[in-house]
Amino acid sequence: MSIHHNQPKGLFLLFFVEMWERFSYYGMRALLMLYMVDYLMFSTEKSAQIYGWYTGMVYLTPLLGGYIADRYLGQRKAIVVGAVLMALGHFAMAFPSMPFFFGAMILLIMGNGFFKPNISTVVGSLYEENDPRRDGGFTIFYMGINLGAMFSPLVCSTLGEKIGWHWGFGAAGVGMVIGLAMYLWGQKALLGNKGMAPAVTDGKPHVPITLVGIVVSFLIASALQFNGYDIKGLIPNWVYGLLAILVAIGLVYAYASKSDKSTLTHVEKQRLAVIFIMVFFSIFFWSAFEQAGSSLTLFAKNETNRMINIFGWSWLMPAGYFQSLNPFFIVLLAPFFSSMWVRMGETGKEPSSPIKFVIALGLLAVGFVVMIAAAAAYQQSGPVSMLWLVAAYFFHTLGELCLSPVGLSLVTKLAPAQFGSLMMGVWFLSSVAAGFVGGFLAGNYDTMNHTTFYMIPTATALGAGALLLVMTPKIRKWMHGIH
Repeated sequence: MSIHHNQPKGLFLLFFVEMWERFSYYGMRALLMLYMVDYLMFSTEKSAQIYGWYTGMVYLTPLLGGYIADRYLGQRKAIVVGAVLMALGHFAMAFPSMPFFFGAMILLIMGNGFFKPNISTVVGSLYEENDPRRDGGFTIFYMGINLGAMFSPLVCSTLGEKIGWHWGFGAAGVGMVIGLAMYLWGQKALLGNKGMAPAVTDGKPHVPITLVGIVVSFLIASALQFNGYDIKGLIPNWVYGLLAILVAIGLVYAYASKSDKSTLTHVEKQRLAVIFIMVFFSIFFWSAFEQAGSSLTLFAKNETNRMINIFGWSWLMPAGYFQSLNPFFIVLLAPFFSSMWVRMGETGKEPSSPIKFVIALGLLAVGFVVMIAAAAAYQQSGPVSMLWLVAAYFFHTLGELCLSPVGLSLVTKLAPAQFGSLMMGVWFLSSVAAGFVGGFLAGNYDTMNHTTFYMIPTATALGAGALLLVMTPKIRKWMHGIH
């Protein structure tokens, strides 16, 4: 099986750049909570508040970074800005002084906002409209994300926890520098002029007052949050997701509806609507999928037989190890999916993007059916085999490969040029909303029968999949020939 299948050479440059960026992100994230509690001596409550603010903001700022790239910088320059900011942030974490810590967090959040939506948009720019290689290319790109996610905690956690915290953060910074160096070295030869110029150029220089206000508000709120004022806790969680989505819709349709600021056609407006619809359905997927870090981890800890016995040698596997199953399966299966989509596209048998989403939701439901059976088995006879969780993660990963890289690809297919990176930021908003929904669901884990608990994401995934299937003919019509 050929992994590349005549993919553009620029894809593999972006594959390795994204791999190193994710290495730095997940390596730092693996240390952050422990560092705050054990080294900075923050309370668990304050550490959790800062961690929640950080993880929420890294998915919100791509909306801002995408907007700036579309109108002022272009994707390529935005990627460089983001990479430099994140490298500085990681290295700032290597200094023990408190101001460096808070400054580092802001640099990392802003850097991610510039980097994350724009590199995915550049991947999409490598393909012409309805190129059958596109979904396969994004699947390869997605494998790079998971390679970085799989190895970075092993490297950075070992250095940080065994040698010194700042060695771990420094390693994350080195990873980001390697990614930036590769990008600067290969971009001109392998990417040509893709993503160089801003998509919107009206020739009218002006100060974006609203944008400046948003940035200043973000900086003030972050400074207060990081210094012990629980800004995030003052507002109900659901408000954040609602506000983020409303801002996204407002930004897009403010320009789409004004003839003097937009040239969007009726077709382009309907394609924008499709993106919002698919973002909505992806929330159902991710809110259930993210049970991996909460309820599934608790199941692994309390209801799974994790004892490994080999020739008289016994070892209790840490519950957190099960979270490595997902990136492992991604790396293992991504080449197969990439080749499969391309071959099906060449023969005219490739399912449309909405149908791939339906398949993803169905596979997610199958994984939770496995968990229903596992919970029932535990109630019947006590701790269950680890194979139950392995099977659940396997089906969830199959679903992820049908939705996440396909979603990234779909945004680049449907978004008008002037909204390319902004809409990629909108796509990442689904993770923000899903985090709130998934956290609310996981909060009921200890108060419910676990068989009943796992019926909820099962029913939700099946219901969302059925609704999307019914809506697919209308959605396909609004896609206007895009597959």
